[in-house]
Amino acid sequence: MQTDNEKYNETVQPNTAFLNELKEKLPEFFTREGSFNLDKFRNQLKDKNINELSEGYQLDFIGKDYARRQAGEMPTTVIVPDEKQNKGEGKDSNNLFFTGDNLEVLRHLQNNYQNKIDVIYIDPPYNTGSDGFVYPDSFEYSDEQLKDMFGLDDDQVERLKSIQGKSNHSAWLTFMYPRLVLAKRLLTDKGVIFISIDDNEQADLRFACDEIFGEANLISQICHKSRASISNDKIVSNSHNQILLYAKNERLVFDSRKEIGTTPKLNGFNYQDGNGKYKLVPVDGPGGAKKGNPFYNFLGVSGYWRFSKERMQKMYDQGLIVKTDNNLQQKYYLSKAKKSRKTVDSWWDEKFYTSSATSRLSKLMGGNYFDTPKPVSLIIKMLQMFTCFNKNATVLDFFAGSSTTADAVMQLNSEDDGHRKFIMVQLPEKTYHINKDGKEVPTKGGQAAYDAGFRSIDQISRERIRRAAKKIREDNELTLPENFDGSFKHYRVVKPIKQTLENIEDFDPNNTNLFTNMVDGFSSQSLEVAGDTAGEDTILTTWLAKDGYSFDTNVEEIKFGNYTAHQVENNRLYLINEGWEADQTRELLNQLGTHQLEVQSVVLFGYSFNVAELRELENGLKQLDSKVTLIKRY
Repeated sequence: MQTDNEKYNETVQPNTAFLNELKEKLPEFFTREGSFNLDKFRNQLKDKNINELSEGYQLDFIGKDYARRQAGEMPTTVIVPDEKQNKGEGKDSNNLFFTGDNLEVLRHLQNNYQNKIDVIYIDPPYNTGSDGFVYPDSFEYSDEQLKDMFGLDDDQVERLKSIQGKSNHSAWLTFMYPRLVLAKRLLTDKGVIFISIDDNEQADLRFACDEIFGEANLISQICHKSRASISNDKIVSNSHNQILLYAKNERLVFDSRKEIGTTPKLNGFNYQDGNGKYKLVPVDGPGGAKKGNPFYNFLGVSGYWRFSKERMQKMYDQGLIVKTDNNLQQKYYLSKAKKSRKTVDSWWDEKFYTSSATSRLSKLMGGNYFDTPKPVSLIIKMLQMFTCFNKNATVLDFFAGSSTTADAVMQLNSEDDGHRKFIMVQLPEKTYHINKDGKEVPTKGGQAAYDAGFRSIDQISRERIRRAAKKIREDNELTLPENFDGSFKHYRVVKPIKQTLENIEDFDPNNTNLFTNMVDGFSSQSLEVAGDTAGEDTILTTWLAKDGYSFDTNVEEIKFGNYTAHQVENNRLYLINEGWEADQTRELLNQLGTHQLEVQSVVLFGYSFNVAELRELENGLKQLDSKVTLIKRY
């Protein structure tokens, strides 16, 4: 038996992702059966005298159709919560860290983060030949399936499979293309993506981004000086990288930035001192007692203040807070607001050098584990461009590396009282390999990390976040916002093990008895990953994301006798574990019928129910006056 996602993936075509997106934007060009009406679309183009159907150019590479198809596939992995982290130091955090293949993570995020990411920054492999990049996909489909999917002959199938394990331009583009397609869908309408790259793949990347985001949505190709040293073995020493900056909709971004840096409408008069013109703004918290800090007396004035007492004292000593009559007011310098609007011309500053980032990271981590980390100041500059007036922005980096982006988000929040959230994604690349004697041997370049106890890159990445947050707290002891978020929730995205897949394959829903507890196959122990996560928690977390719920959604346990179900937002009831019987069905129907329980749908794990239990539950729900949908998942 196949899972629902596997069945769907068999029907996916190279243009499925594109058609789904087109259907959202231009539903008028689709038939009732869901087919695209090309003739109608062609006529519309003719009416506007557009010749793009017969003219123009396009990007082609071996594997392009396969890459397009990958962008339309659903995830075949599960999301395993790290219970120790998520119920411990990360309990109250809104930041997320995913360990796993970023393509699978991006597929999961399509459900609960589509159109919700404000800024994406990625520093992907540059495919230089020395950075270790090879195309990782193993082409799990048979040759016959590949022929059927793409209309290929034998020679063309072999040509497609030739990029496997290679690092040529086609292999790199096949790797990047679906990730960029999915990234675009995650961006808000005013969202932007920054991509660092060097000259080796710059042209290919720009061509791909022009096709995916649209040429009109290129904001800039920024030249970033990454090092001061000169390479004497070259005719021209390339001491710079490129940063491609694309918008999901450049016009919306441009229009919104017209307001950035303009003087806010404030009551009162303009004043002048040695630092410039300013207005006086009340220091009591917006909304008074509801949003201010706890009540305290300061300078003989009582109230609920916007800042802590320590910070108020510091600002008063600096002359930024003044007492007028029986009130406290803050100096708001009008000139400072306009600084954020300054147009960027070049990023040619020594604080953006890789060497400065390497030194800072080495000092923070106690070792040199990364060759070319990006400077925190560089990422902060990017964030300031697009989040200075959106301090609740969500920032994604799906090539997290050393988690410079997370560090930058926390640093900027500490400076301007922001509440930006980060989402990091990092593959668990090992710092060692197993030799023929069965012993662990550090990888090339992984010796220092291995000796320090780090067995994979994602471990270093998470530890960097912890240490960076600790340093920020130490450096900003008096001024740090009370609700500063210096932690994260952690999830591992992994494929089910072979035995679980075989059990799924052999499962017969028409059997009256269940021979295997399928839920246990999704525990952290069965999946062979760290943690103490029950299979039920893995399935529930995966489904919540699938159904569009955020990872901090409140989930309530509901008891039906000795059976525990999970309710979300008075909307869905999840039944995952085995043990559901006739008594539970009667209790559920009673609670629904008497409105003690309000849900719109019941979602169950089909492998935990035999045919008799399913029929009884299904028939009972159909007889209710209030419509409750039963959703069976495999």
